[in-house]
Amino acid sequence: MNSTIYKRKFPLIIFLVPAFLFMAVFLYYPFIMNIINSISNISDLGAPANGMNQPWYQNYIRMFEDPLMATAVKNTLILMGATIVFQVGTALLLALLVDRIRKGSQFFRTVYFFPIVISATALGLLFNLVFLYNGGMLNQLRAAFGAAQYIDWKGEAHFMFTMLAPVMWQYVGFYFVIIVTGLNNISTEVYEAAELDGACCLKRVRYITLPLLRNVLCTCLVLAVTGALKVFDLPWVMMGAGIPMDKSWLTGTYMYNQTFLRHDVDYSSAIAIVIVVLGVVISKIANTVFKEKDY
Repeated sequence: MNSTIYKRKFPLIIFLVPAFLFMAVFLYYPFIMNIINSISNISDLGAPANGMNQPWYQNYIRMFEDPLMATAVKNTLILMGATIVFQVGTALLLALLVDRIRKGSQFFRTVYFFPIVISATALGLLFNLVFLYNGGMLNQLRAAFGAAQYIDWKGEAHFMFTMLAPVMWQYVGFYFVIIVTGLNNISTEVYEAAELDGACCLKRVRYITLPLLRNVLCTCLVLAVTGALKVFDLPWVMMGAGIPMDKSWLTGTYMYNQTFLRHDVDYSSAIAIVIVVLGVVISKIANTVFKEKDY
C-alpha cells in the first residue's frame, strides 16, 4: 500500500506547493530583499533605494567600526552563555525534582510553564515595577531589612542582571516541559533494576537519567543558543534604547533601533544579515558540539 502511495506523486505535489509558495513569499523573498537593501543607499523607512552604496560593502565595514554593534554582539554572547547555564540548567533541576513527586506534579508543571503564555510586554512592565529605583519591590524589601540606600538596578553596575533575569525566568518553563517529556519516556524498569543493584538516587541520575536524556538536552541547548540571537521584546521593554549609556544593546534591539528610531534602513538590513549568518554558524557549531547519539 505504501509503495502505491509513493508512486503517485501528484497528491504530494498538491500539498507541498502551497507550503513552498508560502515560504517563498514570506521567507525567501524578504531575505533576498534584505540582502539587496543592505548594499543599497536608502535614506528613510519606506523610501526607495537611491542606487548602490559606494562601495557596496560600506555597511558591513561600518559594523566592524561601530562600537555599539560590538557591544550588542558581546551582550548577545553573554545572553547565550547565561541561557545555557541558567535556563537549561534550572529547567533540568526542576524537571528532576518534579519527576520525583508522586502527587501534585501536574500543578508544578503548570506553574513552571505559565510564564511562557504571558505577553513579553506585560512581563517587561511587571519587572520594571520590581526593579524601579524609587518604590520598586526589591528596593522596598532591602529597606525593610535595614538597607540605607536604594540600588539603581538599571545603572551601569547592575544593568546586565536586570536585563537578563526576566529573560531567564520567562523561558525556563519552555525547556522544563521538553525535559519532563524526555524523563517520561525513560522506562521505570531501568530505575527498578538500578535500585535492586543498590544504586542511590544520585547515581541513578548520573548513570541512567542524564545519559538517556542526552539527546533531549542537546536539543534544548541548540534551541537555547540559537534563540538568544532572536531575543528582542522583553529586553526592549525593560531597557529601551540601550540604557544605560548605550551599554545594554542586543543584536535584536540594536537592529530595531536603527530601523524604526534612526531610520537607517540599509545599515539595519546589514545587521539583520549578520544576525542570520551568526545564527547559521552558531547553530552548526552547537549541532556539532551537542551532537545527538543513537542508543
